[in-house]
Amino acid sequence: MKLIHTADWHIGQSFYGYNRDNEHQMFFEWLCAVIKREKADALLIAGDVFDSPNPPASAQRLFYHFLRKATEENPQLQIIIISGNHDSAARLEAPMPLLESMNITIKGVIKRNEDGIDYSDLLVPIYDKEGNILIWCMAVPYIRQGDYPPSDSYAEGIKNLYNAIYNEALKHAEHDQMIIAMGHLQATGSEISEDDQSERTVIGGLECISPEAFAPDISYTALGHLHKGQRVSKRENVRYAGSPLPMSFAEKNYKHGIEVIELEKNKVINIHREIFDAPIPLQSIPETAEPIDKVLQAIDSIDPSSKNYIEVLVSVDGPEPSLNYKIEQALENKQVRLTRILRKSAVVSGSSEQRIINYDEFKKISPIEMAKEAFLKKYGSEMPTDIESLLKEAIEQTEI
Repeated sequence: MKLIHTADWHIGQSFYGYNRDNEHQMFFEWLCAVIKREKADALLIAGDVFDSPNPPASAQRLFYHFLRKATEENPQLQIIIISGNHDSAARLEAPMPLLESMNITIKGVIKRNEDGIDYSDLLVPIYDKEGNILIWCMAVPYIRQGDYPPSDSYAEGIKNLYNAIYNEALKHAEHDQMIIAMGHLQATGSEISEDDQSERTVIGGLECISPEAFAPDISYTALGHLHKGQRVSKRENVRYAGSPLPMSFAEKNYKHGIEVIELEKNKVINIHREIFDAPIPLQSIPETAEPIDKVLQAIDSIDPSSKNYIEVLVSVDGPEPSLNYKIEQALENKQVRLTRILRKSAVVSGSSEQRIINYDEFKKISPIEMAKEAFLKKYGSEMPTDIESLLKEAIEQTEI
């Protein structure tokens, strides 16, 4: 059986004011071609389908048009979707009565019964062409406070939830049926960019989840949340697919794409990555901040036919009111898409050097890091763990 793992589409994202619908449309056309070429049996979409809980109508049209096209062209295809923290879980699940007939399953809300969490509801069977169940998929959406069994911490709660679902899966799975898992979370041993605002706000300072939460007998774990495709803690069968498009300039050099997984007799026999080249690349002009004269030279050397998204990095010693005007004038005959102009500067106060940061850099600072630093300055000691835990929980609540 062959699976395709993708995640973090963020349809409807406005990239510094630029609409990205055409880029997503090109990705969907490419993905449909890969599904057809690989004769995939199932498509796993591991959360963050949309960029916001209330996506624009154009984003929803793109999504449902893709689902229709993919299932019409590949009648054997089964699609399993989980919600991410950017999605509205209830909104994503709402069209399920219509989508079930297209062999599409969406899991967004953790349902409960008289005994508590309905673990069996999070199990989705995957069938072969003859209608036999070959795989049980643990389709676990993004987990918020209260969605997991009572535990001492968020990380422990998520681990307990996955263990409970796995035990439920064992009750259903026969000896020749595989178990796979899906999730939208940050696992320990995964790599995020220290300069990536889009990922830092997603994580919000919450504890990482150990990959030990995924039982070793799970054939493959398809994760979403981080935008860089990667293995987790060197475990070949626990992976992030990453986002198909770069969501920030910190991701401009990522190899974006999807994972193709081939399973046979309860084992992964092959995993290969399909790379999707960004239709509109991201570019920093220049690569590092330079004085304005060198910046203008770099702009002058831009290919006239280039339509890249660009950020301009300028090193300044003090106020320069005409700086933006000079840059915009230099770009007047270029086709590139200017996103932002970042001014980098530093001043020296006494014997210590203080760096002046701009608003974009300020947004990259984690709230928990700011609070811990303020606590240290005011009280002269590290923030107690109980206060830190309460603060992390409050941050999580603001992301709901």
